Amino acid sequence: MSEFAHICIYLVISLLVSLIPLNVPFPFASNSSTYPEKLSAHECGFAASSDARIPPNKIVLFGFSSTMTFLLILTIGFLHEWKTGASDWE
Repeated sequence: MSEFAHICIYLVISLLVSLIPLNVPFPFASNSSTYPEKLSAHECGFAASSDARIPPNKIVLFGFSSTMTFLLILTIGFLHEWKTGASDWE
């Protein structure tokens, strides 16, 4: 363990450095539904008919499908290079 101690310390410090700034705003943020101005009519005078936010399941589905499409295209290109021998460095 002593030979990997500096790596473990580095990983813990880097985790803290990346997570602390992400969590700092939450204690200072307020709930947007507590302000009546957020729920009132817009500048045009029309009241909001529905919530403008996209449901998370649609975002997750789109993200997953686009990532899998990208990986499929990348894999097909890699297999083509492998089959044709384009990456052989002889």
